Amino acid sequence: MSFKSKAAVGLLLGTVIGVSGCLSASAETKSKGSLTGTMSTVAVKTKSTAKTTSSKSKAAGGVTTQTDIIPQIIKKVSPSVVGIIGRATNAENKDQGDNRYDLAHGTGVIIKSDGWIVTNTHVVQGLTNALVVTSDGKSYSIAESYEDEVSDIALIKINAKNLEPARFAVSSQNVLVGEKVIALGTPISFSLRNSATQGIVSGLNRAVNAAYRLIQTDAAINPGNSGGPLLNMKGEVIGINSMKFEAVGVENMGFSIPAETVQYVVKQLFKYGEVNRPSLGVSLEESWPSIVGLPGDEPMTITKVNSSEAQKAGLHDGDVLYRVNGKKISSVVDLNELLKSFSPGQTVTLWLESDGDIVTRKLVLSKDTGSSADAGSEGDD
Repeated sequence: MSFKSKAAVGLLLGTVIGVSGCLSASAETKSKGSLTGTMSTVAVKTKSTAKTTSSKSKAAGGVTTQTDIIPQIIKKVSPSVVGIIGRATNAENKDQGDNRYDLAHGTGVIIKSDGWIVTNTHVVQGLTNALVVTSDGKSYSIAESYEDEVSDIALIKINAKNLEPARFAVSSQNVLVGEKVIALGTPISFSLRNSATQGIVSGLNRAVNAAYRLIQTDAAINPGNSGGPLLNMKGEVIGINSMKFEAVGVENMGFSIPAETVQYVVKQLFKYGEVNRPSLGVSLEESWPSIVGLPGDEPMTITKVNSSEAQKAGLHDGDVLYRVNGKKISSVVDLNELLKSFSPGQTVTLWLESDGDIVTRKLVLSKDTGSSADAGSEGDD
Protein backbone atom coordinates (compact mmCIF):
# COMPACT_ATOMS: atom_id res chain seq x y z
CA MET A 1 0.00 0.00 0.00
CA SER A 2 1.55 3.24 -1.05
CA PHE A 3 0.71 6.63 0.40
CA LYS A 4 1.98 10.18 0.14
CA SER A 5 2.65 12.59 2.99
CA LYS A 6 0.31 15.31 4.33
CA ALA A 7 2.54 18.23 3.52
CA ALA A 8 -0.37 20.64 3.33
CA VAL A 9 -1.42 19.80 6.86
CA GLY A 10 2.11 20.30 8.13
CA LEU A 11 2.17 23.77 6.65
CA LEU A 12 -1.12 24.68 8.27
CA LEU A 13 -0.25 23.47 11.75
CA GLY A 14 3.44 24.15 12.03
CA THR A 15 6.55 22.03 11.96
CA VAL A 16 6.43 18.53 13.41
CA ILE A 17 9.76 17.45 14.81
CA GLY A 18 10.99 14.28 16.44
CA VAL A 19 12.24 15.12 19.87
CA SER A 20 15.57 13.37 20.02
CA GLY A 21 18.18 15.75 21.37
CA CYS A 22 20.94 17.76 19.73
CA LEU A 23 21.56 16.87 16.08
CA SER A 24 19.02 14.56 14.48
CA ALA A 25 20.55 11.49 12.84
CA SER A 26 19.29 9.93 9.63
CA ALA A 27 20.01 6.57 8.05
CA GLU A 28 18.21 3.84 6.18
CA THR A 29 16.29 1.48 8.48
CA LYS A 30 17.37 -2.14 8.21
CA SER A 31 16.06 -5.18 10.04
CA LYS A 32 18.86 -7.22 11.53
CA GLY A 33 17.75 -10.82 11.54
CA SER A 34 15.20 -12.46 13.77
CA LEU A 35 14.82 -12.27 17.50
CA THR A 36 14.09 -14.92 20.03
CA GLY A 37 12.00 -14.38 23.11
CA THR A 38 8.47 -13.31 23.80
CA MET A 39 6.56 -10.29 24.92
CA SER A 40 5.48 -12.02 28.13
CA THR A 41 7.72 -9.98 30.37
CA VAL A 42 6.30 -6.87 28.78
CA ALA A 43 2.81 -8.12 29.57
CA VAL A 44 0.75 -5.48 31.20
CA LYS A 45 -0.08 -5.64 34.89
CA THR A 46 -3.45 -4.25 35.73
CA LYS A 47 -2.74 -3.79 39.41
CA SER A 48 -0.71 -0.72 40.23
CA THR A 49 1.54 -0.34 43.22
CA ALA A 50 0.91 3.39 43.18
CA LYS A 51 -2.30 4.75 44.65
CA THR A 52 -4.77 6.06 42.12
CA THR A 53 -6.11 8.73 44.47
CA SER A 54 -4.34 11.12 46.72
CA SER A 55 -3.94 9.83 50.27
CA LYS A 56 -4.86 11.96 53.23
CA SER A 57 -2.54 12.85 56.07
CA LYS A 58 -2.94 14.83 59.26
CA ALA A 59 -1.01 18.07 59.30
CA ALA A 60 -0.20 20.11 62.43
CA GLY A 61 -3.33 21.32 64.15
CA GLY A 62 -5.40 18.37 62.88
CA VAL A 63 -5.96 19.79 59.36
CA THR A 64 -6.36 17.13 56.67
CA THR A 65 -4.16 17.67 53.58
CA GLN A 66 -3.76 15.84 50.29
CA THR A 67 -0.51 13.96 49.64
CA ASP A 68 0.76 14.37 46.07
CA ILE A 69 1.35 10.94 44.51
CA ILE A 70 3.34 12.30 41.54
CA PRO A 71 6.72 12.19 43.36
CA GLN A 72 5.97 8.57 44.30
CA ILE A 73 5.26 7.65 40.68
CA ILE A 74 8.43 9.37 39.44
CA LYS A 75 10.52 7.61 42.08
CA LYS A 76 8.98 4.24 41.18
CA VAL A 77 9.32 4.53 37.39
CA SER A 78 12.66 6.38 37.07
CA PRO A 79 14.77 3.18 37.36
CA SER A 80 12.97 1.94 34.22
CA VAL A 81 14.02 4.98 32.16
CA VAL A 82 17.41 5.25 30.41
CA GLY A 83 19.31 7.87 28.46
CA ILE A 84 20.73 7.05 25.00
CA ILE A 85 23.62 9.02 23.49
CA GLY A 86 25.93 8.56 20.50
CA ARG A 87 27.76 10.19 17.61
CA ALA A 88 25.40 11.72 15.07
CA THR A 89 26.16 10.60 11.51
CA ASN A 90 24.84 13.74 9.84
CA ALA A 91 25.63 14.51 6.22
CA GLU A 92 26.08 18.21 6.84
CA ASN A 93 28.81 17.48 9.40
CA LYS A 94 30.88 15.00 7.39
CA ASP A 95 33.47 17.61 6.42
CA GLN A 96 33.89 19.03 9.90
CA GLY A 97 36.27 16.35 11.12
CA ASP A 98 36.19 14.54 14.43
CA ASN A 99 34.09 16.60 16.81
CA ARG A 100 33.59 15.11 20.26
CA TYR A 101 30.51 17.29 20.75
CA ASP A 102 28.79 16.20 17.53
CA LEU A 103 26.34 14.06 19.51
CA ALA A 104 22.64 13.20 19.59
CA HIS A 105 20.67 11.79 22.47
CA GLY A 106 17.26 10.53 23.50
CA THR A 107 15.46 8.34 26.00
CA GLY A 108 14.37 4.71 26.33
CA VAL A 109 12.14 2.54 28.52
CA ILE A 110 13.22 -0.83 29.93
CA ILE A 111 10.70 -3.54 29.04
CA LYS A 112 12.60 -6.68 30.12
CA SER A 113 14.91 -7.20 33.08
CA ASP A 114 17.60 -8.77 30.87
CA GLY A 115 18.29 -5.58 28.94
CA TRP A 116 15.58 -5.07 26.32
CA ILE A 117 14.61 -1.42 25.86
CA VAL A 118 12.03 0.32 23.68
CA THR A 119 12.71 3.75 22.19
CA ASN A 120 12.04 5.71 18.99
CA THR A 121 13.59 4.74 15.69
CA HIS A 122 14.68 8.33 15.12
CA VAL A 123 16.63 8.22 18.40
CA VAL A 124 18.94 5.33 17.44
CA GLN A 125 18.83 5.54 13.66
CA GLY A 126 22.26 6.53 12.40
CA LEU A 127 23.90 6.71 15.85
CA THR A 128 27.44 5.37 16.15
CA ASN A 129 29.30 4.43 19.34
CA ALA A 130 25.97 4.66 21.14
CA LEU A 131 25.77 4.28 24.90
CA VAL A 132 22.80 3.54 27.14
CA VAL A 133 23.00 5.06 30.63
CA THR A 134 20.74 3.66 33.35
CA SER A 135 19.34 5.67 36.24
CA ASP A 136 22.10 4.43 38.57
CA GLY A 137 24.76 5.88 36.25
CA LYS A 138 25.99 2.66 34.61
CA SER A 139 26.82 2.76 30.89
CA TYR A 140 26.27 0.00 28.34
CA SER A 141 26.89 -0.39 24.63
CA ILE A 142 23.98 -1.38 22.40
CA ALA A 143 24.37 -5.07 21.57
CA GLU A 144 21.38 -5.42 19.22
CA SER A 145 19.05 -2.99 17.49
CA TYR A 146 15.81 -3.51 15.57
CA GLU A 147 13.97 -0.59 14.02
CA ASP A 148 10.56 0.07 12.49
CA GLU A 149 10.53 3.37 10.69
CA VAL A 150 6.79 3.32 9.93
CA SER A 151 5.77 3.39 13.61
CA ASP A 152 8.96 5.14 14.84
CA ILE A 153 9.47 2.34 17.38
CA ALA A 154 12.85 0.66 17.92
CA LEU A 155 13.95 -2.19 20.15
CA ILE A 156 17.49 -2.27 21.53
CA LYS A 157 19.38 -4.71 23.77
CA ILE A 158 22.11 -4.07 26.33
CA ASN A 159 24.04 -6.74 28.19
CA ALA A 160 22.61 -6.14 31.63
CA LYS A 161 20.61 -8.13 34.16
CA ASN A 162 18.18 -7.45 36.98
CA LEU A 163 16.89 -4.24 35.43
CA GLU A 164 13.52 -2.79 36.47
CA PRO A 165 10.95 -3.08 33.63
CA ALA A 166 8.22 -0.48 33.29
CA ARG A 167 4.57 -1.46 33.41
CA PHE A 168 2.50 -0.75 30.29
CA ALA A 169 -1.20 0.08 30.37
CA VAL A 170 -3.52 -2.46 28.78
CA SER A 171 -4.80 0.10 26.29
CA SER A 172 -4.87 3.83 25.76
CA GLN A 173 -8.59 3.43 25.03
CA ASN A 174 -9.14 3.67 28.79
CA VAL A 175 -7.36 7.04 28.90
CA LEU A 176 -9.53 10.13 29.33
CA VAL A 177 -8.95 13.59 27.91
CA GLY A 178 -8.04 15.83 30.83
CA GLU A 179 -6.48 13.20 33.07
CA LYS A 180 -3.08 13.97 34.54
CA VAL A 181 0.06 12.51 32.97
CA ILE A 182 3.81 12.61 33.58
CA ALA A 183 6.56 12.63 30.93
CA LEU A 184 10.04 11.38 31.82
CA GLY A 185 13.09 11.87 29.61
CA THR A 186 16.40 13.53 28.82
CA PRO A 187 15.57 17.04 27.57
CA ILE A 188 18.07 19.33 25.87
CA SER A 189 21.22 18.11 27.66
CA PHE A 190 22.29 14.57 28.54
CA SER A 191 23.11 15.84 32.02
CA LEU A 192 19.36 16.36 32.55
CA ARG A 193 18.52 12.63 32.47
CA ASN A 194 15.30 11.54 34.18
CA SER A 195 13.72 14.97 34.09
CA ALA A 196 9.98 14.97 34.77
CA THR A 197 7.18 17.20 33.50
CA GLN A 198 3.49 17.11 34.32
CA GLY A 199 0.43 17.86 32.23
CA ILE A 200 -2.81 16.38 31.01
CA VAL A 201 -4.00 14.33 28.07
CA SER A 202 -5.00 17.01 25.56
CA GLY A 203 -6.51 14.69 22.96
CA LEU A 204 -6.78 11.11 21.77
CA ASN A 205 -6.70 9.33 18.41
CA ARG A 206 -4.74 12.14 16.76
CA ALA A 207 -3.64 11.56 13.17
CA VAL A 208 -0.61 13.83 12.92
CA ASN A 209 2.19 12.99 10.47
CA ALA A 210 2.16 9.38 11.64
CA ALA A 211 1.01 6.00 10.36
CA TYR A 212 -0.96 5.28 13.54
CA ARG A 213 -3.05 7.36 15.94
CA LEU A 214 -1.28 9.29 18.71
CA ILE A 215 -1.98 10.68 22.17
CA GLN A 216 -1.72 14.47 22.46
CA THR A 217 -0.42 15.99 25.71
CA ASP A 218 0.51 19.41 27.05
CA ALA A 219 3.21 17.95 29.31
CA ALA A 220 6.45 19.60 28.18
CA ILE A 221 8.24 17.34 25.67
CA ASN A 222 11.57 18.80 24.59
CA PRO A 223 14.40 17.62 22.32
CA GLY A 224 15.83 14.53 24.02
CA ASN A 225 12.49 13.32 25.41
CA SER A 226 11.95 11.05 22.40
CA GLY A 227 11.57 7.43 23.45
CA GLY A 228 10.63 8.28 27.02
CA PRO A 229 7.39 7.26 28.76
CA LEU A 230 4.12 9.10 29.17
CA LEU A 231 2.70 7.87 32.48
CA ASN A 232 -0.76 7.82 33.99
CA MET A 233 -1.46 8.25 37.68
CA LYS A 234 -1.06 4.51 38.25
CA GLY A 235 2.54 4.69 37.11
CA GLU A 236 1.72 2.81 33.90
CA VAL A 237 3.19 3.69 30.51
CA ILE A 238 0.32 4.81 28.29
CA GLY A 239 2.58 6.01 25.48
CA ILE A 240 6.11 6.52 24.18
CA ASN A 241 6.85 10.19 23.55
CA SER A 242 7.73 10.73 19.91
CA MET A 243 7.33 14.28 18.60
CA LYS A 244 6.03 17.80 19.14
CA PHE A 245 4.81 20.74 17.10
CA GLU A 246 7.29 23.59 17.00
CA ALA A 247 6.17 26.91 15.54
CA VAL A 248 5.79 30.52 16.58
CA GLY A 249 2.74 30.76 18.82
CA VAL A 250 2.52 26.98 19.42
CA GLU A 251 3.04 25.85 23.00
CA ASN A 252 3.03 22.46 24.75
CA MET A 253 1.77 20.31 21.90
CA GLY A 254 3.47 16.95 22.17
CA PHE A 255 2.51 13.51 20.90
CA SER A 256 3.03 9.98 22.17
CA ILE A 257 2.68 6.57 20.51
CA PRO A 258 -0.06 4.66 22.40
CA ALA A 259 0.86 1.60 24.47
CA GLU A 260 -1.07 -0.83 22.26
CA THR A 261 0.78 0.31 19.13
CA VAL A 262 4.11 0.00 20.97
CA GLN A 263 3.26 -3.54 22.05
CA TYR A 264 2.06 -4.49 18.56
CA VAL A 265 5.38 -3.39 17.05
CA VAL A 266 7.55 -4.85 19.81
CA LYS A 267 5.88 -8.26 19.58
CA GLN A 268 6.52 -8.27 15.82
CA LEU A 269 10.16 -7.29 16.30
CA PHE A 270 10.66 -10.07 18.85
CA LYS A 271 9.05 -12.61 16.53
CA TYR A 272 10.34 -11.60 13.11
CA GLY A 273 13.07 -8.97 13.60
CA GLU A 274 10.80 -6.66 11.60
CA VAL A 275 7.12 -5.74 11.44
CA ASN A 276 5.32 -8.20 9.19
CA ARG A 277 2.81 -5.56 8.16
CA PRO A 278 -0.13 -6.38 5.81
CA SER A 279 -1.21 -4.22 2.88
CA LEU A 280 -4.16 -3.86 0.53
CA GLY A 281 -1.62 -3.55 -2.28
CA VAL A 282 -2.98 -0.26 -3.61
CA SER A 283 -2.20 3.45 -3.47
CA LEU A 284 -4.98 5.47 -1.86
CA GLU A 285 -5.99 9.12 -2.02
CA GLU A 286 -7.76 10.61 0.98
CA SER A 287 -10.63 13.04 0.58
CA TRP A 288 -10.01 16.75 1.17
CA PRO A 289 -12.14 16.85 4.36
CA SER A 290 -10.11 13.99 5.79
CA ILE A 291 -6.81 15.68 4.96
CA VAL A 292 -7.72 18.96 6.66
CA GLY A 293 -9.53 17.32 9.59
CA LEU A 294 -13.11 18.25 8.79
CA PRO A 295 -15.87 16.05 10.21
CA GLY A 296 -17.17 13.35 7.95
CA ASP A 297 -16.48 9.85 6.70
CA GLU A 298 -15.85 10.39 3.01
CA PRO A 299 -14.18 7.36 1.39
CA MET A 300 -10.73 7.06 -0.17
CA THR A 301 -10.01 6.52 -3.85
CA ILE A 302 -7.67 3.93 -5.33
CA THR A 303 -5.11 5.72 -7.50
CA LYS A 304 -2.88 2.75 -8.34
CA VAL A 305 -2.97 -1.04 -8.05
CA ASN A 306 0.44 -2.24 -6.85
CA SER A 307 0.19 -5.94 -6.03
CA SER A 308 -0.74 -9.09 -7.90
CA GLU A 309 -3.19 -9.93 -5.10
CA ALA A 310 -5.05 -6.65 -5.67
CA GLN A 311 -5.14 -7.28 -9.42
CA LYS A 312 -6.57 -10.79 -8.87
CA ALA A 313 -9.23 -9.29 -6.58
CA GLY A 314 -10.39 -7.09 -9.48
CA LEU A 315 -9.38 -3.73 -8.01
CA HIS A 316 -8.90 -0.84 -10.45
CA ASP A 317 -7.69 2.75 -10.49
CA GLY A 318 -10.59 5.03 -9.62
CA ASP A 319 -12.41 2.52 -7.41
CA VAL A 320 -13.75 4.15 -4.24
CA LEU A 321 -13.10 2.28 -0.98
CA TYR A 322 -15.88 2.47 1.62
CA ARG A 323 -15.38 -0.44 4.01
CA VAL A 324 -12.90 -3.13 4.97
CA ASN A 325 -14.47 -6.16 6.69
CA GLY A 326 -17.56 -4.09 7.39
CA LYS A 327 -15.71 -1.19 9.02
CA LYS A 328 -15.93 2.29 7.48
CA ILE A 329 -12.53 3.55 6.34
CA SER A 330 -12.04 7.23 5.55
CA SER A 331 -8.32 7.75 6.21
CA VAL A 332 -5.01 5.96 5.88
CA VAL A 333 -4.60 6.00 9.66
CA ASP A 334 -7.99 4.29 10.04
CA LEU A 335 -6.84 1.60 7.64
CA ASN A 336 -3.48 1.11 9.35
CA GLU A 337 -5.15 0.76 12.74
CA LEU A 338 -7.54 -1.85 11.34
CA LEU A 339 -4.77 -3.82 9.65
CA LYS A 340 -2.91 -4.26 12.97
CA SER A 341 -5.34 -7.14 13.57
CA PHE A 342 -4.32 -8.94 10.36
CA SER A 343 -1.30 -10.61 8.80
CA PRO A 344 -0.14 -10.94 5.19
CA GLY A 345 -1.91 -13.87 3.53
CA GLN A 346 -5.21 -13.35 5.33
CA THR A 347 -8.34 -12.48 3.36
CA VAL A 348 -10.51 -9.38 3.87
CA THR A 349 -13.72 -8.19 2.22
CA LEU A 350 -13.76 -4.76 0.60
CA TRP A 351 -16.86 -2.67 -0.12
CA LEU A 352 -16.19 -0.53 -3.21
CA GLU A 353 -17.79 1.68 -5.77
CA SER A 354 -16.51 0.52 -9.15
CA ASP A 355 -17.78 1.88 -12.49
CA GLY A 356 -20.77 3.35 -10.68
CA ASP A 357 -21.79 0.09 -8.97
CA ILE A 358 -21.40 -0.90 -5.30
CA VAL A 359 -19.51 -4.20 -5.22
CA THR A 360 -17.66 -6.41 -2.77
CA ARG A 361 -14.25 -7.92 -3.40
CA LYS A 362 -12.34 -10.62 -1.54
CA LEU A 363 -8.70 -9.58 -1.22
CA VAL A 364 -5.70 -11.55 0.02
CA LEU A 365 -3.51 -9.14 1.96
CA SER A 366 0.03 -8.75 0.64
CA LYS A 367 3.11 -7.90 2.69
CA ASP A 368 3.80 -4.21 3.05
CA THR A 369 7.33 -3.38 1.94
CA GLY A 370 7.46 -0.15 3.92
CA SER A 371 5.65 2.15 1.51
CA SER A 372 2.78 2.81 3.91
CA ALA A 373 4.81 5.11 6.15
CA ASP A 374 3.22 8.24 4.72
CA ALA A 375 -0.46 9.03 4.76
CA GLY A 376 -2.17 11.59 2.61
CA SER A 377 -3.21 12.51 -0.85
CA GLU A 378 -1.63 11.68 -4.16
CA GLY A 379 0.53 14.50 -5.44
CA ASP A 380 1.53 16.03 -2.11
CA ASP A 381 5.22 16.33 -1.33
